Amino acid sequence: MGKVEMTNRIRRLRFDHGEMTQQELANKVGCTRQTIIALEQGKYVPSVTLAFQIAKAFGVTVEEVFQYEE
Repeated sequence: MGKVEMTNRIRRLRFDHGEMTQQELANKVGCTRQTIIALEQGKYVPSVTLAFQIAKAFGVTVEEVFQYEE
């Protein structure tokens, strides 16, 4: 099994949803702004629960937020 890459569209989705701030998203999903920053930079892979909460905050599926590639 090769290196796993997890990418996401959080920054784009925030922009598309009225330029939502990192803090606003963090408040909606119950995490810190630092977590959102780390996610956007690809430095952190979210728990399944957090991934679903982020998708729900944008009204999209988890697959529309996070992409998984080997």
